[in-house]
Amino acid sequence: MHITEILKTNRPSFSFEFFPPKTDTGFEKLYSTIKDLTPLNPAFVSITYGAGGSTRQKTHDLVMKLHKETELTVIPHLTCIGSTMDEIDEIVSDYHDNGISNILALRGDPPKDTGNFVKTKNGFEHAADLVTFIKKNYPDMGIGVAGFPEGHPLTPNRLLEMDYLKQKIDAGADYICTQLFFHNDDLYDFIERCELSGIDIPVLAGIMPITTISGMKRMAELSAGSRFPAKLLKQIYASNSDNEIKEIGINWATRQVKDLVKNDIPGVHFYTLNNSEATLLIYRGLSSD
Repeated sequence: MHITEILKTNRPSFSFEFFPPKTDTGFEKLYSTIKDLTPLNPAFVSITYGAGGSTRQKTHDLVMKLHKETELTVIPHLTCIGSTMDEIDEIVSDYHDNGISNILALRGDPPKDTGNFVKTKNGFEHAADLVTFIKKNYPDMGIGVAGFPEGHPLTPNRLLEMDYLKQKIDAGADYICTQLFFHNDDLYDFIERCELSGIDIPVLAGIMPITTISGMKRMAELSAGSRFPAKLLKQIYASNSDNEIKEIGINWATRQVKDLVKNDIPGVHFYTLNNSEATLLIYRGLSSD
């Protein structure tokens, strides 16, 4: 089903992101997570694409397995970096021929410790170029793009940031899925700036709860999604155990989601890290007073 229809029939939509594991044990854990989360009837699940295209085959194999063996609607990530135009065409064509109706089109990150993004020869330089290519050659494909409520890490000029986002929308994107954030006002401001830029497509809010101090530090090292509110940090630093930190993070994310739903956000996309516990607890918290 095309993403526009999915979002029309699921409001608010709830969706999950998974990544292709590196080991057999990791895949066993992922399949257990999917089994736990499937009863929640997600609108869709997305599968990530490693930096520099490093998980290209694993991503493809996982997408096809879930598409063929489950009732889940699967949306693969696809990045510009590390692939030529012909390779991108081969990937999209295979998905299209096998009934995969949607793609999340991203510029992508270079492999770790390799420096700045470098365009692949005969490839695409920007996500807008990838969107244009998919829309031209596979016009019935639904296309998602990334949004950055806290600002794009490589575009400190926030006026220019919105110009670049508008280019992706004008190229044919159907929805925006945001990077994680911890203060809902950042998302609401982002949506207002989208409106000012003439962007009128659904914006799905990316949510990832803090469950450990080490996890929080990893988030802070990411290129985006690291503006932790002082109120949240105060609670975490005052905690006395790992379980307490997990409870604080999940409660914070639950309050975020409740507020997002109250304010009629079209959808929430949960970054699961291939673990079902936090997402299940957030769902449980949504039904409480």
